[in-house]
Amino acid sequence: MAETKRSILDRQIGAAWRQAAALPLWGDPVEPADLRGGLSNVNFVVEDAGRKYVVRIGGDNEPHGVVRKNEVAASRAAHAAGVAPRVAYSEPGVLVLDFIEGRTLAPADVRDPKNLGRVVDIVRRTHRETPKHLRGPGVLFWVFHVVRDYAHALAEFPSTDMMHLRRLTAQSEQMERAVGPVDLVFGHNDLLAANIMDDGKRLWLVDWEYAGFNSPLFDLGGLASNSEMPQNMRETLLEYYFDRQVTDELRYRFAAMTVASLLRETMWSMVSEIHSPIDYDFAKYTADNLARYEKAFAEFKAMRRA
Repeated sequence: MAETKRSILDRQIGAAWRQAAALPLWGDPVEPADLRGGLSNVNFVVEDAGRKYVVRIGGDNEPHGVVRKNEVAASRAAHAAGVAPRVAYSEPGVLVLDFIEGRTLAPADVRDPKNLGRVVDIVRRTHRETPKHLRGPGVLFWVFHVVRDYAHALAEFPSTDMMHLRRLTAQSEQMERAVGPVDLVFGHNDLLAANIMDDGKRLWLVDWEYAGFNSPLFDLGGLASNSEMPQNMRETLLEYYFDRQVTDELRYRFAAMTVASLLRETMWSMVSEIHSPIDYDFAKYTADNLARYEKAFAEFKAMRRA
């Protein structure tokens, strides 16, 4: 009898648990506790010698362009910049981080005007300070290349609606032209509210697997779209980050990158429907994000470029 997706996942989780428990980092026998929520890793919390750690188990993820050694390098640099937890240990397919005692933000927290300045500050520090500590190759994350690569991957499966795929790719090209030339910063590139933690004193960014050099507009656009910020807050977001009044040109380029971030999230989910072993309703996630993308793209097309 063919193995079910659920049984494959259970087997993988069991293997990951044994791997986490056997790491040479631990001074005593440990009992990893399942940490729910990861969509591309198996995660555990481990307590050893009075300290708690997050253990991320997962190898390179070729369908999503994730190379774990780049994630480790970005995580180390982000910690040195003061925006991410310390890397306690790493080996191929394993990343161990200090556990942050705090809460994960929700989109409503990001939209809270009391938090917006704090969120912008950690994004700005990520962009400016992290590259000063980065070692190794300078990885580039360009959302429009990611969309094209996802389109190629999806086209390999006979169930793909090719007309639908060609339309999305053509729309992505329109947005790429609208963004135009960019300044490069070191971006987190996955600014879901769930990747921002608050320990009661300060914010932290976690999950650096997509980190790389990018336009600052992508992190800002992703933050706005993933947290469903209203238009007036998006204006404030840009004013806080750039410390100046928003021009029509900046507003237009930011809108293009914001819509592109929604398309990337949609196509990430489409690819995950095919490749991910994680027990998650990716089909619903795709449908929800596609609906938001279609609405946002229509609004973007209605804008007039300065």
